[in-house]
Amino acid sequence: MDTAAITAYIELNPQVRFGKPVVRGTRTTVAEVLEMLANGMSAADIAEDFPAIGAAQVRACLLYAAYRESIVLQAAA
Repeated sequence: MDTAAITAYIELNPQVRFGKPVVRGTRTTVAEVLEMLANGMSAADIAEDFPAIGAAQVRACLLYAAYRESIVLQAAA
């Protein structure tokens, strides 16, 4: 998966969840997906609870977070 997946699966819309990054077509934020993963849910568990969010969307959330982290680290250097 490359960075193009971010725009394919993640969107920023000021009218949805105050502009926080969300999984495209849902109101589920990237942070919520990351929190579910941190709490031990697998991508399959998330897909079971949220049918609109599959493994590709979960990977895109992880990629988005990794990309954002690298931007912050580069800016601080």
